[in-house]
Amino acid sequence: MKKVIVIGCPGSGKSTFSRKLQKITGLPLFYLDMIYHKPDKTTVSKKEFDEKLHGILEQKEWIIDGNYIRTLPLRLEQCDTVFWLDYPLEVCLQGIEMRFGRPRVDMPWIETEKDEEFMEFVRSFHSATRPEIEELLEKTSGKEIVIFRSRDMAEEFLRRRFHFR
Repeated sequence: MKKVIVIGCPGSGKSTFSRKLQKITGLPLFYLDMIYHKPDKTTVSKKEFDEKLHGILEQKEWIIDGNYIRTLPLRLEQCDTVFWLDYPLEVCLQGIEMRFGRPRVDMPWIETEKDEEFMEFVRSFHSATRPEIEELLEKTSGKEIVIFRSRDMAEEFLRRRFHFR
């Protein structure tokens, strides 16, 4: 496990899982949200995002946290391991609620209020984005693909595979 991607609905805990995995493995961790978003809540151009992503993918080792479906096929091609936090919507919504007002290393600003456009994306994730992820993963071979259906499953995996507490 040298090139890892962590995907899942916003609020599922991708960044928390990624940090735990980074602590265990020592692999460098990159957050796609930090590449895409600027502190003033604007975004970088598609070209700039792609250039930064390619720079990461060229490295020998990494954990990449984030979905960004447009670039998922490229990351699937380059990775050796996929962790998919495929949790129920209610769990993800609760995760989003818990992070309001807290600084995060995976986002260049503190979320203080609900962004309705973002919340609509989250509410439609299971019907719109999840099927795309499933289709891409079904077409992917030669990779270790680990799907978690609950936070407890992810924690148990880390404990059993890496003896992490």
